[in-house]
Amino acid sequence: MKKTGAWLARYALEQIGVTHTFGIPGVHNTELYDELNKSQQISPVLVTHEGCGAFMADAISRTSDHIGTMLIVPAAGVTHAASGIGEAFLDGIPMLVVAGGIRNNSDYRYQLHDMDQHKLLEPITKGTWIVEQHSEVIPIIYEAYKLATSGEPGPVFVEIPVNIQLDKGEVNELPTYQASTPATDASIDDEALQRAAELLNSAKNPGLFIGWGAIGAADQTTAIAERINAPVATTLQGLSAFPADHPLHTGMSFGPHSVPAAENAFANCDCLLAVGTRFGEIATGSYGAPVPEQLIHIDINPDVLNNNYPATVAIAGDSAQVLDRLLEKLEALPAPATEPSLQQAIAADKKAYLDEWLAHDSGDRVNPAKFFTSLRNKLNDDAIVVADDGNHTFLTAELMPIHKVGNFISPTDFNCMGYAVPATIATKLANPDQQVVGIIGDGAFMMTCMELVTANSLSTNALFVVFNDGELSQIAQAQKIPYNRKTCSVLGKLNIEGVAIATGVEYLSMQNNAEVDSQLNRALELCEQGRPVILDVHVDYSKASRFTSGAVSTNLKRMPLNTKVRMISRALLRKVTG
Repeated sequence: MKKTGAWLARYALEQIGVTHTFGIPGVHNTELYDELNKSQQISPVLVTHEGCGAFMADAISRTSDHIGTMLIVPAAGVTHAASGIGEAFLDGIPMLVVAGGIRNNSDYRYQLHDMDQHKLLEPITKGTWIVEQHSEVIPIIYEAYKLATSGEPGPVFVEIPVNIQLDKGEVNELPTYQASTPATDASIDDEALQRAAELLNSAKNPGLFIGWGAIGAADQTTAIAERINAPVATTLQGLSAFPADHPLHTGMSFGPHSVPAAENAFANCDCLLAVGTRFGEIATGSYGAPVPEQLIHIDINPDVLNNNYPATVAIAGDSAQVLDRLLEKLEALPAPATEPSLQQAIAADKKAYLDEWLAHDSGDRVNPAKFFTSLRNKLNDDAIVVADDGNHTFLTAELMPIHKVGNFISPTDFNCMGYAVPATIATKLANPDQQVVGIIGDGAFMMTCMELVTANSLSTNALFVVFNDGELSQIAQAQKIPYNRKTCSVLGKLNIEGVAIATGVEYLSMQNNAEVDSQLNRALELCEQGRPVILDVHVDYSKASRFTSGAVSTNLKRMPLNTKVRMISRALLRKVTG
């Protein structure tokens, strides 16, 4: 039979369950767009910028069972999308990027968009392919999808030359995609599991540290934590890998950069079970986490193990499968004595920290704790929160409890500002029956706010909260102590209401604490009526998050003595002289 490459691509994308594509049509992919327009399953979404499209694809993968997919032009479309692809790569998020390509049957050189896209994307993808003939379209898309979603997930790239899209070619069959059933990993070392169980069972103060890689193993981590009566901390990316309303949940990370509940609960930790985390810089507060000598580290990527912190027991494998077997080993051992005072101490520390924040004088601006407390009370338990990169990220992590597993996403290891506006839109597309709220710093908002045109055109009734203080506050706070300067961290004048008018979305302003409840009620009402809403929050950032103050202190301690002396001396001099 003869089919165009575009038809074959649509068939393959439908087979692997794609629901949306994000991108911009151009001369090298219009045939693909025309073909997708016929699909009953796939909705092609026009974005304002391919970088936003990549963030949207990323969010689809994080918040649904479908792979986030891009359909972009070659060259400029690929370079624009590269930041979002890099975010997915470093955060371990599956993504399928499909691009048009120049003709592979032309005798001419210097075609439009003629560049080696594969070399460009090699460092930030798990694999790239170029389709050479029609018979390869379906197998390559299937192979790319399988690689993107297996092992440690990540982005993949497929280039389909424009002539293959347009012309008909011979294919022998139209294979359906056969999803492989995850096999039980028989290679997991039984002795290592037994050793891990014994270490946890005999520890006086065991603890759990949970990352995004354990997002599918919440039942197992909960059962293990309850079995050994251990406090649970999460990474930033894995903030929703463990429910915040569980009495053993302590907060993000542990150590001097964490909230008191986590710092105190892990102060004497003598055995740590870490699952689905790389122990990266943000997860550990710039490597300030006091990881005990007895470390049990589980991750699907064996290359992650024994980096930064050596493990007593290192096990490579799927978190749910490994923890199922570890739980069996624990249950075969005598149950350790439980100490109810641990849960009471965690609850008391959480209350005291919130009370400390609520008592902070925010003057004529909005206290973050007042805002998040009200937001939590007004949202449904299954609401999804999307946070951008910035000071607001860590305040969200510390002050906004996430009750349902998987219901918080944020750019983490690539740390891309501008993520949340497009990611909030895509999250709502993927979860139309759930409330979706984006928490966005004003600097991050300025990067991608015009994507609200897409939110309006799709009637994406999400709430876009802009924490507005006129600065790149996370950097401004970091500059304050060592430099006593705010170089390039004070923003230009931004009329957020003007952005709302330009993009056609609703606008509300929250000036102070007295307006928190009423403006949140109004914003959520408008969302219920089917409207996307910007809520402009004049936030008070005068009180630093625990993460910021702790990470700054840790970085200072780690500096060489001469650098430390120079930094402190300069700070003191500038404080005196202004």
